[in-house]
Formats: sequence, structure tokens, C-alpha cells
Amino acid sequence: MPNSRFNNISPVFKTVVIVIGASASAVDISRDIASVAKEVHIADRSAPTSTCEQRPEYDNMWLHSMIDHAQGDGTVVFRDGSSIKVDVIMHCTGYLYDFPFLGDDSTITVDDNCVDPLYKHGFPIEVAPGVSFIELPWKAIPFPLFELQSKWVAGILSGRIKLPSKDEMMEDVKAIYSKRETRGWPKRYTHNFSGGYQFEYDDWLAEQCGHPPIEEWRKLMYAANAKNKDARPERYRDEWNDDLVAQASEDFKKYL
Repeated sequence: MPNSRFNNISPVFKTVVIVIGASASAVDISRDIASVAKEVHIADRSAPTSTCEQRPEYDNMWLHSMIDHAQGDGTVVFRDGSSIKVDVIMHCTGYLYDFPFLGDDSTITVDDNCVDPLYKHGFPIEVAPGVSFIELPWKAIPFPLFELQSKWVAGILSGRIKLPSKDEMMEDVKAIYSKRETRGWPKRYTHNFSGGYQFEYDDWLAEQCGHPPIEEWRKLMYAANAKNKDARPERYRDEWNDDLVAQASEDFKKYL
């Protein structure tokens, strides 16, 4: 990818920025700086090596595969061998789980951002139910997950809900790891809830708590919104599926 490929742009500013990461924060930041930067290049480690795609609704933003290396003169080389000379490299690579307050002798370990061993992403098996985690999972709709996990933990602490035996919980953990390996996911994706698993998990929590499952219209709206956001990042909030909105409106009436 020669630099001349991007020289037909006439922006207000001259800064060329690479954003490393392609999740929520990286997407939001990329959108914000695209209005003031000459070029914005997003490096996504999950993208195929040959990726070089102009983003919808932008004439100065591209999605690439991950960076292979950077050179001393500011040139960044991607995994496909293409390169671009940049002014700023911005890391939007998420966060790492760390629990120093648990001490060095804790039975809870973090390896490649996988908190282990953790039953249903909430209870460390050896110390359950004395210790629990709320909202470790990522790439999920947070607030329904917060609420259902909180109700589940409260139910267990109150004695209304019973945890399985340690052996049963460990078998469940092994099953989750087996599914992760079958997908070809690295260990750091253990708590990644993309691909529809979040609703399976939410509905399991709801059943444990005697709570209604997540409404079908919410699941469909989430999927439709995700597609709309990718295709129309600047306008997706203004365009909705009228049938789903009507279903939501009807459902909300029971709370009035």
C-alpha cells in the first residue's frame, strides 16, 4: 500500500493517526478524531492479514490488520507488508484484570486475561460463595448483565439459590474452556461474550433467579443495531426497525 494511495485527501489538519484496537473505545475515538485528522488507520488484530478497507461514511478512515512493526522514521508496517508514515500511535487495547488486594497466595489466578477458575464468570470455585465478581464479561450489553448477576449473587448469599458442588463447578469451567478452544479463541477471550452467548448467559441467570428471560425484541434489536452501526456509524442512532420499536413500546406499557 504506497503512501500515495491516501494523498488525494484535503483535510483541515495534517496529522496521520493509527489507532490500535477495534472495540468500543477504539471505534468511538476513531470517529471523534476523524473530523480533525488527515487520516485515521485502525489496526485490528482480529482482522485478516490482507485487510485494508475504507470505513463506511468516511473518506479518511481505514481498517487494517495488526501492525507488524514500526520503524524509526515513523513508518508503520502492517502484517500484509503495506506501510504508512504516521504522526501518532494511539493504544486502545482494553484493560487487564488484576486483583492485588487478594494477595499472592490467592487461589484466583489471571493468565492471559483469563480469571481462573471461575464458575459462570462469577464465583471463584475454591472460595465461593465468599468472593464473587460482577461484570467481568466484555462485549456484552452491560446493564442487564449487571442486574442479573447481582440478583444471582444475592440469591446465593441469602441461601435462596444453591451453588453446585466444587467438582460440578469445575466441570462447567472445563466445558467453557473446551468451547473456547473449539472456536479457536485464545485464552484472553474466555470472558468475551460476543457471538450471541451473552443472551444465553443472561437467560440462564434469569432462570436461576426466577426472573423472566431477556425479551426477544431486545435480542433482535441488539443484532439489528450492530449491523446498522457497522454500515452507518454516524447515523445508526437515527434509523430503527419500526416493528421492533413497536414491540418495545407495547412491552413498556406494562410498567406504566
